[in-house]
Amino acid sequence: MVYHAQYVAFLERARTEWMRARGQAQEQLRLDHDLVFVVRAMQVDFLRPARLDDLLAVTAAVSQVRRASVIFAQQIWREDQLLLSAQVKVAAVSATAFRPVALAEPLYQAFKSLEIAS
Repeated sequence: MVYHAQYVAFLERARTEWMRARGQAQEQLRLDHDLVFVVRAMQVDFLRPARLDDLLAVTAAVSQVRRASVIFAQQIWREDQLLLSAQVKVAAVSATAFRPVALAEPLYQAFKSLEIAS
């Protein structure tokens, strides 16, 4: 059985890959905008267990964008079985000062354009 904390790592990797695939690699955001995202809040519903060697699919989608945060809707699937559902709020902070910052307008608009309808 997969330990519950491991699911958080799966979700993190999926968000990182989701952002990279859309041209928003986290290291590039740090270099270009002095911006990093930190997890501010997380709600996780564990529905079914995953087991060793299960092939899992982890999804990520933007459900809400605010000026200094993004909420991701995430799921973990094993074939057609939903194992986990999560809402993850990430806050934008300065990479140097580690204080909340607003997303630059182009970045805000880029995330806003990817927001799914609720």
